[in-house]
Amino acid sequence: MPERPRMTLTATVLDTPDPPGLARFYAALLDWPIGEDHPEWATLRPGGPGLSFQLEREHVPPVWPAAAGDQRMQLHLDVQVEDLVAATAFAQSLGAQVAEFQPQDDVRVLLDPAGHPFCLFLAG
Repeated sequence: MPERPRMTLTATVLDTPDPPGLARFYAALLDWPIGEDHPEWATLRPGGPGLSFQLEREHVPPVWPAAAGDQRMQLHLDVQVEDLVAATAFAQSLGAQVAEFQPQDDVRVLLDPAGHPFCLFLAG
């Protein structure tokens, strides 16, 4: 086997019809600085791996939970919080929606403005 070259994960990339708008949403939610801010590409770089947002004009939001034939999510983000009620209200004030199905009492599944699911969960 060849020697493993150095590799560094820099970001998770989310497709969206509005990269700058989704970057602003997550920048406010996570208190992370915006790096690049262009109509087709935006980034958040908190000093470690961050998030990037790329233009996808034909973006179809995933359905959660998905049934047969539905657009399925490829990933979701987990965000640890100290106060689930306050964090949920804050996320909603930024444009997130609470998903109808909630599988656990100590987790809130929300949908970002592009429809990507993300979870708020209690520290502990």
